[in-house]
Amino acid sequence: MLIHLSSWPEIDARLKTTKTVVVPIGSNEQHGPTGLLGTDWMCPEIIAHAAEKQDGSLIVAPTFNIGMAQHHLAFAGTISLRPSTFMAAIIDWVSSLSRHGFERIYFLNGHGGNVATIEATFAEMYAEWSFVEESPPFVLKLKNWWDLPGVNSLCSRIFPTGHGMHATPSEIAVTQAAWPDHIKTAPYSPRIAPNGPIRDALDYRARFPDGRIGSDPAQASPEHGRTIINAAVPALLKDVADFANEVLPAT
Repeated sequence: MLIHLSSWPEIDARLKTTKTVVVPIGSNEQHGPTGLLGTDWMCPEIIAHAAEKQDGSLIVAPTFNIGMAQHHLAFAGTISLRPSTFMAAIIDWVSSLSRHGFERIYFLNGHGGNVATIEATFAEMYAEWSFVEESPPFVLKLKNWWDLPGVNSLCSRIFPTGHGMHATPSEIAVTQAAWPDHIKTAPYSPRIAPNGPIRDALDYRARFPDGRIGSDPAQASPEHGRTIINAAVPALLKDVADFANEVLPAT
């Protein structure tokens, strides 16, 4: 069930049988000369929606599509939130879902730059309850889609060289599989982009002029993308089921 394509009575009824919801979360930022700006929110959405089609009992929230992308702001089209804004928005999402009765909130992330702030937000929310010696009405989980069991190793086998850490062939392949009419091509020089640290926007643009970090996105293909999606979907369904069925200690 996709929340944005459902009515409130449908969600109300489904909450009688499940208290778990998946929130795809990512970023809208440059992904090199051929990667779509939405890559980091599209990948978790593509995987979550494919999982929902396979198992209709899965509830998927609307995608949280703007994240921590300040270091990409020297590239046109990038949109970023400040850490404080991002944290406040996540808190409001969780509070809204929790108010309706969702107790297990699973964030499927598509952007490594989000991780530290999401984890800090989780800690902030848990702290509010810890200080008053009460158990929160929700349990939170963060999972990067590439860290789903078996996915990272699969990507390493498909792309043994030139996978890199940004504008990777695996993430671009996933978007190509879902959006074949929006595949881009461009020459890459060098073929495999350099590696280095990530700091502010101007430093990033100076180090990585075309936006890639250590990657060769020319290896991406819709076929590779379908292979990755087909591996990620059952891994996500199992991980969500394990989360939903996790027995919490008595308080």
